[in-house]
Amino acid sequence: MEEFVDFLDSSLEGFFDFIYLLSSEIINGIETTLLWMPWWTFILVIFLLGWYFKSLFSGVLYSIFIFLIGTFGLWEDMMTTIAVVLTAVIISLVIGIPLGIWMAFSKGFSTVMRPILDAMQTMPSFVYLIPAIFFFGLGNISAIAATLIYALPPVIRLTELAIRGVDKEVIESAQSFGSSKWQMLRKIQLPQALPTIMAGVNQTTMMALAMVVIASMVGAQGLGEQVLVSINRIDISLGFEAGISIVFLAIIIDRVTNGIADKLQKHRRISE
Repeated sequence: MEEFVDFLDSSLEGFFDFIYLLSSEIINGIETTLLWMPWWTFILVIFLLGWYFKSLFSGVLYSIFIFLIGTFGLWEDMMTTIAVVLTAVIISLVIGIPLGIWMAFSKGFSTVMRPILDAMQTMPSFVYLIPAIFFFGLGNISAIAATLIYALPPVIRLTELAIRGVDKEVIESAQSFGSSKWQMLRKIQLPQALPTIMAGVNQTTMMALAMVVIASMVGAQGLGEQVLVSINRIDISLGFEAGISIVFLAIIIDRVTNGIADKLQKHRRISE
């Protein structure tokens, strides 16, 4: 295994450099944009998201959560954490959704991928930190790499499940009208499967957020770093503030993504 990893490091050095630069550009762009945004604007955005996708009370509650994180003095750490999670989620979706679609259309590929996904989900998350450090060194990029491995399986599995679960009668009707596979995928299967795919997006996002504290062990900045510092210092107050801030973010992300899935489901029922 060590020889294999050394071979990958030497033969695919350019590929890993490209991944490093791409991830750096994405995370720096997101973090810069979030930090450039005035605090009240960000809170207003959270309020509008909560109001539109859930309720007025939810919008007010989520705004209070974000305001409290700011009063803890963890505003910049929160933005860094959001940037890391968003980067990992974006890359996970770009990779995971096409793989899930491929698995839905190919039983052979699905048979090969399922044990790999099982291993990715059951492997202790700390193990992912080792190859991440080896290929990318310490820092946020290693955190994204480790988070990617941990958070990728849900969106792949649920995308495959969603595509396979589309009503066969609808597919047969499309075939009878001469629709190609690409047309059926784009106009029928993906719209029908979108609520379930959004559930996969929700799970991937929550798992990415769950890796925040673990990723701090490889130099990832943000709220997870503050939790790690509080453990080293046995600082109960800092640990509570950083921990409850992660909980606040988890609640907001979970409720908003579920709200998006519910909106899509209602829209699909109305269109039907």
